Amino acid sequence: MNQPLPNDPVATPCFVIIEENVRHNLTRTAQACGGIERLMPHVKTHRAPWIVELLLSQGVTAFKCATPAEVEMVLAAGAKQVTWAYPTVNSFNIHRFVDLGRQYPEAVVTGMVDSERGLEVWRAELKDAPDNVRLWVDLDPGLGRTGIAMDDSALKLARAVHKLGRFSGFHVYDGHVAGNRDERRETVLATADKARALKDHLAEEKIDCAVIGGGSYTFDLWPRDLTQFVSPGSWTYSSAQHDIELADLEWRPAAFVLATVISAHNGTVTLDAGSKAISPDKPMAERFRWDGRIILMNEEHVIVESTDLQAGDRVLLMPQHACTTAYMYDTALVKTLSSGWEQRPQLGSAR
Repeated sequence: MNQPLPNDPVATPCFVIIEENVRHNLTRTAQACGGIERLMPHVKTHRAPWIVELLLSQGVTAFKCATPAEVEMVLAAGAKQVTWAYPTVNSFNIHRFVDLGRQYPEAVVTGMVDSERGLEVWRAELKDAPDNVRLWVDLDPGLGRTGIAMDDSALKLARAVHKLGRFSGFHVYDGHVAGNRDERRETVLATADKARALKDHLAEEKIDCAVIGGGSYTFDLWPRDLTQFVSPGSWTYSSAQHDIELADLEWRPAAFVLATVISAHNGTVTLDAGSKAISPDKPMAERFRWDGRIILMNEEHVIVESTDLQAGDRVLLMPQHACTTAYMYDTALVKTLSSGWEQRPQLGSAR
């Protein structure tokens, strides 16, 4: 990749972040969605406390998390609005989340439900919970992963949460939406109409209801008069697919894995960055961008086609999926705005 390499010796594989590109991506994302106040960035993409602090300093007020450890990290960084976007029915995890509400009384921490069974478990844990612990009702727009159907059953669940005095509104994640921009817009607007109808029903009953909508492929398409927040995450680091599929957003790749060539053969080289180092959820041949074939990957090594590299050379690999790559590191080597290099903490694989 045409990116700077650190001059000093550094262990490889190493997670490398370009801070200037993170800041550029934040600016472009805020512009695309109509203002930084609409952003509820998903922190699972980066899992970095310094990025949370950066976002807070730039005007971001709300964050979305995938795990209790991420919630803890974001609250410790100073966030005042945090959503745990995971409709669990695990009482141990819920208790841990509710306890965070006690530890951070100045913050609003909001969990998620998508079933009456889930609400039963939450209800038991909320008996002595502080008022700053609230709940979103998760809606299924067709992804089929989590969420309740966007019909009367969603209204029934919302009323039950409202009765507890904990209702914040609806959460809609449409991660299945694909196609070109016009195709994605058509799908988003159809989903938005359903969400609006649910919100209007509750308004007739004098129940306030906010809406969180969208992910990285749809956040800029959700109607601004409907969604209080949109929640893309992949903008932070971008990846080997977004600069092609979402080129109009002008995101810059910001996360890489630095690897060393440890062996060279006739037309191939072996790098010290295997499946434990980069995009483990992607097929081997697509885990990072490479000019040539990715031939074989095991835990610690990958063999790729190359006629130019020699043993001892270092290369930057652009992940196909930055989220799962970030999850594998508890530190990152960051190229700072002053063009220096600095080790900064990552949450690693803590859940």
